[in-house]
Amino acid sequence: MNQSAENQPQAGAQTQVSLAQSSPTVGTFRERDGALEWSGRQETLRIEPWGPDAVRVRARLGGPILEGLPGALLDEAPATESSVKIGDGEGQLTVGALTVEVSAEGLIRFLRTDDGHEVLAEERAHFWWPGSRLYTAVGNGHHRLEQRFAAYDDEKLYGLGQHQHGRLDQKGLVLDLVQRNAEVGIPVLSSSRGYTLLWNNPAIGRVELAHNGTRWVADSARQIDYWITAGTPADGQRRYSAVTGRTPMLPEWAAGFWQCKLRYRTQDELLAVAREYKRRGLPISAIVCDFFHWTHLGEWKFDPAEWPDPAAMVRELAELGIKLVVSVWPSVSPLSENHPVMEQRGYFIGTQYGPMAHADWPDKQVASTVQVAFYDATNPEAREFVWSRVKENYLEPYGITAFWLDACEPELKPGFQENLRYWAGPGLEVGNSYPAENSRTFYEGLRASGEDEVITLNRSAWAGSQRYGAALWSGDIGTDFPTLRRQIAAGLNTALSGIPWWNTDIGGFHGGDPDDPAYREVMVRWFQFGALSPLMRLHGFRDPGMPLGPEMTGGPNEVWSYGEEAGAILERYLRLRERLKPYVLDVMREAHEEGLPVMRPLFLEFPEDQAAWAVDDAYLFGRDLLVAPVLTAGASARTVHLPVGATWTDAWTGRTYEGGATVTVEAPLDRIPLFLRDGVRLPIASQEEVPR
Repeated sequence: MNQSAENQPQAGAQTQVSLAQSSPTVGTFRERDGALEWSGRQETLRIEPWGPDAVRVRARLGGPILEGLPGALLDEAPATESSVKIGDGEGQLTVGALTVEVSAEGLIRFLRTDDGHEVLAEERAHFWWPGSRLYTAVGNGHHRLEQRFAAYDDEKLYGLGQHQHGRLDQKGLVLDLVQRNAEVGIPVLSSSRGYTLLWNNPAIGRVELAHNGTRWVADSARQIDYWITAGTPADGQRRYSAVTGRTPMLPEWAAGFWQCKLRYRTQDELLAVAREYKRRGLPISAIVCDFFHWTHLGEWKFDPAEWPDPAAMVRELAELGIKLVVSVWPSVSPLSENHPVMEQRGYFIGTQYGPMAHADWPDKQVASTVQVAFYDATNPEAREFVWSRVKENYLEPYGITAFWLDACEPELKPGFQENLRYWAGPGLEVGNSYPAENSRTFYEGLRASGEDEVITLNRSAWAGSQRYGAALWSGDIGTDFPTLRRQIAAGLNTALSGIPWWNTDIGGFHGGDPDDPAYREVMVRWFQFGALSPLMRLHGFRDPGMPLGPEMTGGPNEVWSYGEEAGAILERYLRLRERLKPYVLDVMREAHEEGLPVMRPLFLEFPEDQAAWAVDDAYLFGRDLLVAPVLTAGASARTVHLPVGATWTDAWTGRTYEGGATVTVEAPLDRIPLFLRDGVRLPIASQEEVPR
């Protein structure tokens, strides 16, 4: 690393500052270990290189910068060239394509090195007070933190996790930074102005993307911490994944079709479905054993009354070429054999007030709900204990290595993080990191057990979850066309949040009558979208449902459950997914090696096409396949924007279009519009199976 530092201004030298302030701050600069530091009025600001074209910014009131606080960044930053310059009343740090300027008053501007163009700058809330960074004491060295940046009229903002608001460009929105079922807070955003920013803070808070300014808020934390890089969104994904961890290579089996429903109640019921898929000659890679298969919640083992011979079940499934995925919840019933020892050892999330119970939930052998506790996934010893139970009850006796990590927000009732006390810190300060730490339990456990392939299916995630082999699904959502429409933006923003393994419950979760023609149409269109999603998984709580409890199940949810006409179409798309598996795995390797997402907004590949930045109803699956799902009832045609800079071939008809056009193509019920880039050939339609 190369650094150069000019001399500090001489003592007593006067630096020009704004006279609009009643008492302007004139800070001091220093170069320290390649970083630029500014200090003034008891605040310390540190800006340091953190990978190519990127810096990490930390600021603290009342002392030096703290190391070792919870965050998403890996411990070591990638080595990179950088330089520091300190002049009269200004400091500057340059790291490749990004230059950072700091004024005498401690205000930061981020510029493109090549042309000096401002990509982002801090902005005061008021000419007098407060400034761009605000610390409001909440006690014991913690503050309510606010970080303000300027707003830009032409800016578009993407990422920030998974949300159900249906917006791709999130400019103008206020988003809570918190984990909830179907609402996943991942505080990284990509801007059309040419930067990607990670708010490296797991505190509960919010981000305000207003037209008069952007503001990041942490309700209670010890210091401001964020990371920023300059470049296109694709550059940003590469840089971001390098500093937060790349996803592992997807196991080959996981690229196929996953079958599940809420829920298969017994071993015989699950095996009957697996056998029927094989009898019909239908591709299937995985089947899920969902919740309530356990003896008690938090015992993490099969109930022998319903699953009498798991070894034989796993063996038969393996012979059929099907992987068993088992649901593991982070909550522990007081009836569980593990509850006393976990409580005594301090393995549960603590509470500031009231009993150590975080939600109510049904359990076996009791008529009412019980008060369950969640294990503390931020505690290394608690992670080791939970994994020891999972290993002893699933991995060692049966070879089960794939797990569904449900309710991992965690699903608190009520959701008062301020009452929680984690091993890593107070709930308000660290609560958002829980789902990542929960997936870490299984990643580290499987790796330590000698397993090379790791994948878990998670209902929530945080920045860095991808490095632990975490796949995300969009939670318990509705079962209609408007909900399907919202999943496109949800998936694309998740992709731009560093999570390449993503999927939805095909058909949605809450209801859906397999005998209803209107719902069958929803299922067909959703299934087509699912076949062209990063992971393809059929799930849902179909009608007729039952009350929540150990005896519950939903209606049928297999591809043959939707009648002859719809079932035939679903089968075609099962086979299409199977034909595309080599391509899927190639794209997954790009995610693993380069950090590029599988499901890509059009502008990721075509940033020069201005129209592409607004397309929220279509996407690229990898580099070469444009997918335009049908998202309205009764539609038989679909209008699609084809990005400029490529030629596009309709995968069904063979007709070729020049990019930059908006075309309308036929989309009968059995066809999802698909376009191939620049003459690429993929096995979309086989000779035997051509959707009509």
